[in-house]
Amino acid sequence: MYPKTSETISLIQKLVSIPSPSGYTEEVIAFVERYLESAPVTLTRNRKGGLIATLKGENDEKHRMLTAHVDTLGAMVKEVKGNGRLKLSMIGGFNWSSVEGEYCSIHTSTGKTFTGTILMHQTSVHVYKDAREAKRDENNIEVRIDEQVLNAEETRELGIEVGDFVSFDPRVQVTNSGYIKSRHLDDKASVAILLNLIKTLSEQNVSLPYTTHFLISNNEEIGYGGNSNIPEETVEYLAVDMGALGDGQSSDEYTVSICAKDSGGPYHFGLRQKLIQLAKDNDVQFKVDIYPYYGSDATAAIRAGHDIVHGLIGPGIEASHAFERTHRSSIEQTEKLLYHYLQSNLVSI
Repeated sequence: MYPKTSETISLIQKLVSIPSPSGYTEEVIAFVERYLESAPVTLTRNRKGGLIATLKGENDEKHRMLTAHVDTLGAMVKEVKGNGRLKLSMIGGFNWSSVEGEYCSIHTSTGKTFTGTILMHQTSVHVYKDAREAKRDENNIEVRIDEQVLNAEETRELGIEVGDFVSFDPRVQVTNSGYIKSRHLDDKASVAILLNLIKTLSEQNVSLPYTTHFLISNNEEIGYGGNSNIPEETVEYLAVDMGALGDGQSSDEYTVSICAKDSGGPYHFGLRQKLIQLAKDNDVQFKVDIYPYYGSDATAAIRAGHDIVHGLIGPGIEASHAFERTHRSSIEQTEKLLYHYLQSNLVSI
């Protein structure tokens, strides 16, 4: 009945391996588009480059929208330094220390790709006295390019310039114990869940009670991915994004997280209660949580002024915005809750 979690995990591995920092998402959106071509959905692109897949429901006067985002953290070349290395400007919010030592790719405007490593300028403890204490920031972090370049001119001769995108190597791995370790599980784990859910509903010929839109957004990490292209008929808007783990959080890597509040304030109480009841009725393991330094596509939609009922659920992700991890059971519980949610009635308002 439910989507096959093994297929979702296979999709996650494919998705995280496609470079897609915010602003550089054409390849991954095209992948999603190809994946959905055989499904009975209407596919449209918005002008921001996101993809909307629509399944017509029995009621076409009231709609639902679900969203997950394919854009990820990354960087952009800020400066070609005199030593031939690259100074970076962040895309999204992360700590520089979380990418120190990471392999990366530089995507030039001419279509060429070069590899490199993100390092501190003062990396060698044999040379720099302050190697351990030097601040990890945009002034000390640089990209060592895997090409024979010793100065800015030689780097520029490769075609690398200011404004080129830099993506981080995902290093995805699925363990025998069921863990998925990778960068960019935020939010490609949720995208994979939605894609496999659409496929499953189509194969089972499930008739949805309401016309439902699935927005695969591509600018969430910079704050405005899901704030537009919401049909006027939309009543409920559910963001599917990670649950952040840490001290004081109730979320974990084994259940679906239902968010009560984030930096944008409380989510719709009625929708939250409905999701909890659906979980209880269908033996879905869940946790309710608050994320104080978090914002979702649903938050962006509310801030843009849309008159909608908004909510947020997703798999629990350890070490968010760093080297992330989740467990197949969290993926499975999220799939189950979404499967029942899409076949349920709208929340009473």
